Amino acid sequence: MLQNLRIRNFAIIDQVDVAFATGMTVLTGETGAGKSILVDALGLVLGERGSSNLVRNGADRAELSAEFDVSALPAVRDWLTTQELDIDDDCVVRRVIGADGRSRAFINGNTVALQNLKALGELLVDIHGQHFHQSLGRRDIQRQLLDHFGGLQNQLKEVNGAFANWQTLARQLDELENANADRSARLELLQYQVRELETLSLEDNELETLEVERQKLQNSGHIADGISAALLELYDSDDANAQSLIAIAASRLQKLSAIDSALEAPLKLLQEAGIQVSEATDALHHYADDLDMDPGRRDWVEERLTAIQNIARKHRIPAAELPALAVQLGEELELLLNAEVRGAQLVKETKQARTTYYNAAESLSKGRQTSAGKFSEAVTAAMAGLGMPGGVFDAHLAQDPDAKPQSHGIDTLDFLISANPGQPPQPLSKVASGGELSRMSLAIQVIASDGSDIPVMVFDEVDSGVGGGVAEMVGRRLSELGSNRQILCVTHLPQVASQADNHLRINKMSDKKSTRIGVATLTHDERVEELSRMLGGMKITQRTREHAEEMLEAAKTATGNRKASA
Repeated sequence: MLQNLRIRNFAIIDQVDVAFATGMTVLTGETGAGKSILVDALGLVLGERGSSNLVRNGADRAELSAEFDVSALPAVRDWLTTQELDIDDDCVVRRVIGADGRSRAFINGNTVALQNLKALGELLVDIHGQHFHQSLGRRDIQRQLLDHFGGLQNQLKEVNGAFANWQTLARQLDELENANADRSARLELLQYQVRELETLSLEDNELETLEVERQKLQNSGHIADGISAALLELYDSDDANAQSLIAIAASRLQKLSAIDSALEAPLKLLQEAGIQVSEATDALHHYADDLDMDPGRRDWVEERLTAIQNIARKHRIPAAELPALAVQLGEELELLLNAEVRGAQLVKETKQARTTYYNAAESLSKGRQTSAGKFSEAVTAAMAGLGMPGGVFDAHLAQDPDAKPQSHGIDTLDFLISANPGQPPQPLSKVASGGELSRMSLAIQVIASDGSDIPVMVFDEVDSGVGGGVAEMVGRRLSELGSNRQILCVTHLPQVASQADNHLRINKMSDKKSTRIGVATLTHDERVEELSRMLGGMKITQRTREHAEEMLEAAKTATGNRKASA
């Protein structure tokens, strides 16, 4: 259940902390007091989209958090455990929306993606907005309600996946068949390009090696002259060379070190220098012997590099990418050469995917047929309890064999209604008045929610357009729902508010400089005053208070009788 909602700097709210109890809780207040703002805040903290204009004027950010007790919610606990976000029996969700439009989401102190917050929110709270009846005529909304009532979400996901797989394979088959139209020309070009690259046979790093060798061959004469001069100075000169000068100096220090041992260190360095000069001389001799000054080799390297560059220009890529291109073209050639085999395989896979889709869709359709009958009966019964006796509701399912298959299945669903006895059911948008549509919307939402395990239901002024005895029926139905789950209801109707287990009043306060919202939990006497305001308007009389007291006593008696019979 929802235990607490904490709001900071959201819309016209500067700071509000609201504690919630079990059963049915109503939120009342003057028009424009901000009742629906609390519902909007709850929706945002559970993952709905938000924007920077929701941040209170002058604030850097809006902060929203909600605390839930999930000890009796195995589906929620399993989800949290899977996501590694579980902490005992509590779950705290938090949302921060900056004035710059940036948004952050948290679950039990851990930063999460917004879609994860929304996924958790869908397990915790079901919000029914005051304008829901306006979208009730849409087939996609009707289908979602029926699937929700029947618990068919997993079957729907299976159909979605089967449809996506079928369409992917069908698209690949189309692409292959379209490619076959110019397959011959493409195949001929690929075979030529692959042969050309195979003949070139360019190896990885070969281009870099050839460029280094070309640089060496182009400067071989200059390199040879420089090596000869270096060898002369190191070893070959008869007059003086580095090796002989180091040897003479070392010999002198050898004798002197016998007198002073401090000379042993420089002596050792000279001896090591002599060894290094000797090794350098040998290395230069070897290099000179191996120096290739063959003009034929130089010409071959130039021709090889020219051939590589020519083919690279032909394909409009850097020469270093030719080996990768050879692999890519070879794979494409292989696919074309095996197109017939792949085509036959795709035909088989596409046919199987189509069969899988229709099998899943038929199974979903059967589930919908079963659920539609139960749904129709339950909503029809609820209509009678909401002031529409003799009315009939029909969740009418049909299949058009000529219709294009869809990701949601093969069914066409229409919500049909007969508001008065003797009239055939017709689409509800054509026969329902405004008040009837509001009552139908409430009946459908309540019944659809009976099929779910969501612990918290929020009704935001869904009772608009009704009054009198019907309003009392609405309140009783919501109170009944509060027996096995937590109900939050924003209402202007005293007949509904009197049925609640808990009553919160929303007040809007202004000092002409700023506007704030306050939330108060009402005592029994305060509830009498609030119901009197809702009944009598500006002027509250003693008779109005007595009427309010009677409504509360009647609701208490009805609740007690219901619990006793249960």
